[in-house]
Amino acid sequence: MTSTLEMPKQQHAAGAVVLKGISWDLYEKLLAQLEHAGQHIYLTYDRGALEIMAPSSFHERYKKVIGRLVEAMALELRIPIYGLGSTTFKRKDLERGLEPDECYYVQHEPQMGRKANIDLRVDPAPDLAVEMDYTHHALDRSDIYAALGVPEIWQYDGEHLRGFSRNSEGAYDAIDTSIAFPFLKLADVERFIALAKSSTQDNAVREFCDWVRQTFPRRQP
Repeated sequence: MTSTLEMPKQQHAAGAVVLKGISWDLYEKLLAQLEHAGQHIYLTYDRGALEIMAPSSFHERYKKVIGRLVEAMALELRIPIYGLGSTTFKRKDLERGLEPDECYYVQHEPQMGRKANIDLRVDPAPDLAVEMDYTHHALDRSDIYAALGVPEIWQYDGEHLRGFSRNSEGAYDAIDTSIAFPFLKLADVERFIALAKSSTQDNAVREFCDWVRQTFPRRQP
């Protein structure tokens, strides 16, 4: 594995290594090797450039908080969702691929909820991707998400949660209210992420569930 990473052109972003001149076949081999080794490494691929990043405890802590809030809300309101965590989404024809920090099918859950193998050439991309955005990425992950057709991204930088929706031209516009959950304002989610900092994850999730019950009607089973 080590020898495959010894490429002549490389540069360093904060917490990441970027390699140039990487073929699609090598990218797929690295994905397979990491999966086989059980290593949790993020690989972002964009037309020959490969960014390699190992997540920090800060990264994992807050992506987990956001994931728990989304999943708890869906359970409270009986909204079917299909969570796929940090699944690799890629398209060879576009020469692009990445792993979101968390991702969910919401509107497309009826179509995708029982599907084990996803092919973005024919299947829709996840309705929502969550990104920890506290450090600089050398590759433009938003551009890759747009190419793959992800309709909505949430980005958390350690202080603020920002939302973006993909427009008809394939670029992202800032939003205050979620597209996947159109009743939900991002500022309200941000409040409970902040609570997880000053308290605990469990307390933040419980408080969030109480707020959801009081604020939104539950779907009938």
